[in-house]
Amino acid sequence: MRKITLRKIILPLLIMSLAIHAKAQEKGPGIFDGQVDVGANTKPGSGIYIPQTQQYVISGSGYNIWFDHDEFHYVYKRMKGDFILYTRAEFVGWNGVEDHRKVGWMVRKSLDGNSAQVNAVEHGDGLTSLQFRRTAGATTEEIKSKINHANIIQLERKGNTYTMRVAKYGEPFVTEQVSDIDLGDEVYVGLFVGSHNPDVVETGVFRDVRITVPFPGEADQRTQMTLGSNLEVMEVATGNREIIYSVPYSIQAPNWTPDNSSLIFNSSKGLLYTFDLKTRTPTLLNTGDVKNNNNDHVISFDGKMLGLSSSVRELGGSIVYTVPITGGTPKQITPKGPSYTHGWSPDGKFIVFCGDRNGEFDVYKVPAEGGPEVRLTDAKGLDDGPEYTPDGKYIYFNSVRSGLMQIWRMKPDGSEQEQVTNDEYDNWFAHISPDGKWLVFLTFLPTEVQPGIHPPYKHVYIRLLPITGGKPKVLAYFYGGQGSMNTPSWSPDSKHIAFISNTNPVEPVK
Repeated sequence: MRKITLRKIILPLLIMSLAIHAKAQEKGPGIFDGQVDVGANTKPGSGIYIPQTQQYVISGSGYNIWFDHDEFHYVYKRMKGDFILYTRAEFVGWNGVEDHRKVGWMVRKSLDGNSAQVNAVEHGDGLTSLQFRRTAGATTEEIKSKINHANIIQLERKGNTYTMRVAKYGEPFVTEQVSDIDLGDEVYVGLFVGSHNPDVVETGVFRDVRITVPFPGEADQRTQMTLGSNLEVMEVATGNREIIYSVPYSIQAPNWTPDNSSLIFNSSKGLLYTFDLKTRTPTLLNTGDVKNNNNDHVISFDGKMLGLSSSVRELGGSIVYTVPITGGTPKQITPKGPSYTHGWSPDGKFIVFCGDRNGEFDVYKVPAEGGPEVRLTDAKGLDDGPEYTPDGKYIYFNSVRSGLMQIWRMKPDGSEQEQVTNDEYDNWFAHISPDGKWLVFLTFLPTEVQPGIHPPYKHVYIRLLPITGGKPKVLAYFYGGQGSMNTPSWSPDSKHIAFISNTNPVEPVK
């Protein structure tokens, strides 16, 4: 894909933004309700939304966001309750006029210049900090991040506690937090740009802008998945994300078909859907009387068959079935449950699954036409998520045997089991790219989950690792977990992945 420079995209749009500035002041761009120049001595600012790239371009001036009052340009919406704000931000032109020009997220009690507020900000010189004014007209306070030049900025409100998570793209979050900041339940939430110079207008570009309304309470393995879902596609080389489909209920586990025409995902109601990538519309996939399907399903390498998992109480839980990719009458493969489908051998002869036999979850393989199961792992603790490499030489899986959940691999006969990741996180569901060069996996924070579980509605990463080993890189930072990426989700050309992020609907505030 030919890369288009930021300048070539942004400069024409800046000219356009100035032309529509007066009109833009009446309504906010994109998901935002409004926009305004906060403070008395600012040059006119502007904010526009680019639907083709899902980017926001915001220009603003002002003396500063500091001391007892602020001056900047703000695009905002009114919100109540808890929320998580996320973006990837940068300046247009890193050599700006002032080192302390600012881009970031802000939560304000009012639009007055001296309002109480909390902001997560990156400065032009790279300083990254959590800033806050406790009451109107009070002196601004600051907690500096341990890192500089962060371009991933997240700000979360939980009651009166505000948590800033920031990162240089590709690295894990670094966290700072402040408590007892009472801005009231109803607040202004938005993106801002300040120039630190009232005679200068600076511009910031914000992409992957997400406002998430989280699950009320602490989710665990038993939590019913009721939040809305965003089906996202990410370009691996750049990290660019695009929401291609959103629904106010739970959909899970997108599989990418080998012909590059569709994604297959399941809904919380136990049904499977084929999502056409051109029309961006879902169609119910016929699975006959098998209608309690969960988020463990997999497409055969030749794209002709679908392995699925569906609950049958009388047989002990989830059972493995196969069905033509176009739908039909499923064929039962495993005689008893729980059995959760995860991988198909490249030659189409075997299916690998996670099965509970006698109180122990292990990796098994079974002939794709049905037959005797073969147990491949026998370590104490959960072994899960098995998937073949495209050349058939290895099966990757995740195991808790070393303490935390980590990625492992073995030969197809279960021999030579070796650990692949060894870090401070809980890593699940390794998926190998079709070209065999990379694997992506879902990462949970040990502070949020126990090693043997993978609940929904947590702060998670998708990380990328060369198949030859090395240091994992964070590809995506989002709110999700269970159902986000249980299944192989690489595009056939190994350039994109698909996943599900979650949020409650953002309710309008009048």
